[in-house]
Amino acid sequence: MKISYNWLKQFIKLDWDAQKTGELLTDLGLEVEGIDSYQSVKGGLEGIIVGHVLTCEKHENADKLKVTTVDLGTGEPVQIVCGAANVAAGQKVPIATVGTTLYDDKGEAWTIKKGKIRGEVSHGMICAEDELGLGSSHDGIMVLEADIPAGTPASKIFDVENDQIFEIGLTPNRADAMSHWGTARDLKAGLIQQEINLELITPSVSNFRVENRLHKIDIDVKNPALAPRYCGVTISDIKVTESPKWLQHRLKAIGILPKNNVVDITNYVLHELGQPLHAFDAQHITGNKIIVKTLDTGTKFTTLDEVERELHEEDLMICDAEKPLCIAGVFGGLESGVTEKTTSIFLESAYFNPVSIRKSAKRHGLNTDASFRFERGIDPNITEYALKRATLLIQELAGGVVTSDIADLYPKKIEDFQVFLSFENTAKLIGEELPAETIKRILTSLEIKVNNVTESGLGLTIPAYRNDVQREADVIEEILRVYGYNNVKFTQKLNASISNIDKFADHTIQNTIAGQLVGQGFFEIMTNSLTTPNSIKLSEQLNDEQSVRMLNPLSNDLSVMRQSILFSGLEAVSYNINRKRADLKLFEFGKTYHQYGDERVEQKHLNLLLTGNKNDERWTEASQQTNFFILKGVVSSILERLGINTSRITPIKSDVFSEGIAFSIGKKRLVELGVIKKSVLKNFSINQEVLHADFNWDLLTEFVRHTAVKYHPIAKYPAVRRDFALLLDQKVTFDEIYTIANQTEKKLLKQVNLFDVYEGKNLPKGKKSYAVSFTLQDENKTLTDKQIDKIMNKLQHNFETKLEAELR
Repeated sequence: MKISYNWLKQFIKLDWDAQKTGELLTDLGLEVEGIDSYQSVKGGLEGIIVGHVLTCEKHENADKLKVTTVDLGTGEPVQIVCGAANVAAGQKVPIATVGTTLYDDKGEAWTIKKGKIRGEVSHGMICAEDELGLGSSHDGIMVLEADIPAGTPASKIFDVENDQIFEIGLTPNRADAMSHWGTARDLKAGLIQQEINLELITPSVSNFRVENRLHKIDIDVKNPALAPRYCGVTISDIKVTESPKWLQHRLKAIGILPKNNVVDITNYVLHELGQPLHAFDAQHITGNKIIVKTLDTGTKFTTLDEVERELHEEDLMICDAEKPLCIAGVFGGLESGVTEKTTSIFLESAYFNPVSIRKSAKRHGLNTDASFRFERGIDPNITEYALKRATLLIQELAGGVVTSDIADLYPKKIEDFQVFLSFENTAKLIGEELPAETIKRILTSLEIKVNNVTESGLGLTIPAYRNDVQREADVIEEILRVYGYNNVKFTQKLNASISNIDKFADHTIQNTIAGQLVGQGFFEIMTNSLTTPNSIKLSEQLNDEQSVRMLNPLSNDLSVMRQSILFSGLEAVSYNINRKRADLKLFEFGKTYHQYGDERVEQKHLNLLLTGNKNDERWTEASQQTNFFILKGVVSSILERLGINTSRITPIKSDVFSEGIAFSIGKKRLVELGVIKKSVLKNFSINQEVLHADFNWDLLTEFVRHTAVKYHPIAKYPAVRRDFALLLDQKVTFDEIYTIANQTEKKLLKQVNLFDVYEGKNLPKGKKSYAVSFTLQDENKTLTDKQIDKIMNKLQHNFETKLEAELR
């Protein structure tokens, strides 16, 4: 939200600089994310002064140029070459002096320099209005009033607005602060806390008058639940023209493009008071009647942006006797808008049901300044006041007379909220006991009425526009933000709660594994659960019929819930690679979503993604490319950390993996991992190998709950290692060696490890060499050489007979 400091100071006369005011607003919860400068004329006419043309002669070397001498008020006239046809002696003109920066129509800067034009020296430039940013005319130089003294800065003559703009990161609950008036209310409360009591100035509407009742428009609200309050008035004999400069400056400062005086006034009041308004061309209202109702699903309606939309049966519409005119609180219709031909208007000011407006805005993909406020809940009691304020401004700037009474349909008043505030609870939540008078002063400054005071607390009435303050805790939060979080004193006492944590709770297990992955160099990512429907084309395992679709998607690219966690992860990989972060170790805990008939199913996953080098470049060692076995090691360490040691490893076929395996228990797969196919990576513009592991987290946590952790003491007696260098056929796998070894010696053999593989010259064709270590240990006594040799001889014999192995 943008707030103009000049505009804000119309409500509260504050002489602080913008930085100091921004700090107070941030302390009050209206976080100022930045302060920008605004100038109605870019450059602020700095360096532009009034000059008096003393002489004007034809240039000797150019027919269309003239040589002038100009008095700049310094006592020494300067020579300026000018190409304008209307320049003449005796004129007062704007001069861009040497060194002045001007801006072209694209905002590009250029500087006036001393130079020669066709042999004549020129000390500046006599300017046209478009060259100064004061208009669009380039027919000739500007000629100023004759009585303006030479040397007068142009910024004192022309209406140049210099402003500071607060960019406020407004939280959704603060609908009351979505205007300059609302921001000023908060600012006043903060100043009172600092013992600075300034008046909050509100625009007067006491001059509102009904001149005649010749153009009454009847109002019929069919569904008061969707439009609890609806006001309207007609204004006739108006003239739609360009808005005055002051109004244009106000709107431009906060990023709104002026259109015409009537539309600009409705925008002005919206940002001034927070009340959206809409002006209808009264000539296009058939039957002199406004009907607020819903229409049938499928009804066609063309909005102001010339887009034909299909209405929903829940969309609240503003209609006349024959046709819809506007999507209530969201967007106007093409035919009902104000144009230069408009001479009379029906001005609407209403309070609409926030939920209804939010649904309509999302349904049609519209996000307007009006819907932004209506869907969060505006002040229902400012409706008529804002209507009068806008009417008086229209009469001031567009002429016209009020030709009807204000129609105000408000069948059931929206009441203020009643809350009891306990002093004890206030001190408990704030952490400090505030004096009762301080609490009352803060509440009063926030326009919260104190009805009664007791020893235990206060009976309060909360104004209806504070729809986010309906509980005691909300009131305490209001007290604290105005009192100041920074003013709460620290104590020497530390309070802590002892919680009974289930060690098998999902978040406990998740935090354990997340910590382990971070320790292994992984970074956690959180990707969007919404994705494009086209993602199902990336895998045959995904089914369009199982897609969970959004009723009100923000865009087509975010219209379904993801069925696979892989592809959103690959988007993150691609994003990082494109920003020169090619070495990645990422993990994500997230859900997938499927629709099976009438049933919707969520399934939680742990997603691992590896690509690039294992470690950063360093001079002490060569870079190692991330590979399948590194990922397998990470997966194995996770399963081991969870106490799952009985999983079975099997190869899998997948349209996502070029090669992959699965860890399973029985027929249930705990995790699938492998190298992602290049054809899949191509969809994400990834040109390097990516490895992926997908854990069925729900299944894993279920197994963890039923897995007993086994402990055994550290052996007292030493282990012994023996190595074999085996010459084997190419087709023999380490798994065969591992199986034969464990079948040969089941008691004393503790570990079998492959630590070197050699294939190449000096070996017979079709052969390879495996270097395998065997760790032996007896937990009850020290092994003798005789026992060890006996076991190793058995192993050698079995390898030779079953695998045709040879010792090298």
